[in-house]
Amino acid sequence: MSTVQSIRYAEPGEFTRRAFMNDRLDLTQVEALGDTLAATTEQQRRLSVRGTSSSLATRYESWRQQLLYARGELEALIDFSEDQHFDESPAELCASVAEQVRSLMRHLHIHSQNAVRGELLRNGISISLLGAPNAGKSSLLNLIVGREAAIVSHEAGTTRDVVEVGLDLGGYFCRLSDTAGLRKARQAALQDVQSHATIGQIEREGMRRAKERAVESDVVVVVLSFEGNGEESRLHLDEEVMEMAAKLACTKDNIIVTINKADMSRGQELQDATQEVLAALPGIARNRIHVISCKDAAFPSSGPRGAETDPGNIQGFLRGLIRQFGELTAALAPDTADAGADTSVWQESLGATARHRLLLEACLSHLTAFIAEVAPPEYGSHPNMLSEEEADIVVAAEHLRSAADCLAKITGRGYAGDVEEVLGVVFEKFCVGK
Repeated sequence: MSTVQSIRYAEPGEFTRRAFMNDRLDLTQVEALGDTLAATTEQQRRLSVRGTSSSLATRYESWRQQLLYARGELEALIDFSEDQHFDESPAELCASVAEQVRSLMRHLHIHSQNAVRGELLRNGISISLLGAPNAGKSSLLNLIVGREAAIVSHEAGTTRDVVEVGLDLGGYFCRLSDTAGLRKARQAALQDVQSHATIGQIEREGMRRAKERAVESDVVVVVLSFEGNGEESRLHLDEEVMEMAAKLACTKDNIIVTINKADMSRGQELQDATQEVLAALPGIARNRIHVISCKDAAFPSSGPRGAETDPGNIQGFLRGLIRQFGELTAALAPDTADAGADTSVWQESLGATARHRLLLEACLSHLTAFIAEVAPPEYGSHPNMLSEEEADIVVAAEHLRSAADCLAKITGRGYAGDVEEVLGVVFEKFCVGK
């Protein structure tokens, strides 16, 4: 009589774990599979598909092999220097290995930078709306998301805290934030108290949070507007807003300017307003300035503006915003002759995860320590400046072993180190929602 073995449900991620254990998948492919299941936008899907091939793991493995080869050269010097005759002196060998390591470090650094750009696609691009009170930030946010996510009122200062909305823009996952309006404190005696010229504690805190969110954001949309009426209107350049915009333009170069309430101005006034912005922010490109009208977009009239296919130029602004997303997430490549041979290598590096990036940074740290050991700055790069006694070859080889360990932990393969501690983290995502 045959005995029927017990049957159970598979645990979350069990088949994927078995594929990994049987060398059908590596850790980078497993993570890419998890990202594919979690993808909600087109760009996230494309990013995850890049990692499903084995090319990313192959690249990591080739770098690990380079380090193992370099380590083998040093350890051969340690074990056999007294018994064998080497064509190179210890100092020359260290200098040769150091040059190989420096070349690898340049590639690792750019790969790590691309991993950061890939994280923008995976986790979302943060966008902050920055402007003066009543400039139209909340109206613009509502038009973009297609619903009344923020309060809109003619009364200035209705937004006191950060209002964040997640959405899909052109296939990119974004987190759009409306913030409190910025303005300089004025003496209450110069204006009527009912005009809200004074700045209270709550509004001051809102302004602080607005600036903080702008500094943290990947893209900042500076919302300016016209004041007055159709006969007499002018562009309002608030001192507080322009100071913050100029600072961001210099430090991060991540701002886009919208000139709102174009329905209150005329053709020449619009051109003059654009020139004013270019003069106030000399570092900004002309194609990053967009003239819009939230009023025309929300209530298209039967006149000339209503007959346009893009009333208020909101779609033109969104196209410029999506173009900025493309620049932020484009893969970087080293300025070397060999980089042109295979540009897909750097496109694939966008699929590296935060775990990969942290291990790459740790690898770079070990390699930096190796360079400091075999080629300290005070001796320069000439091979004869470093003698065998001055370089601790054993310590230098250990730095290479630790660097190779980091690369082995990314793929889960190789003999450089134990990777059991990272398996639980990788397969953990399959338990979400179970």
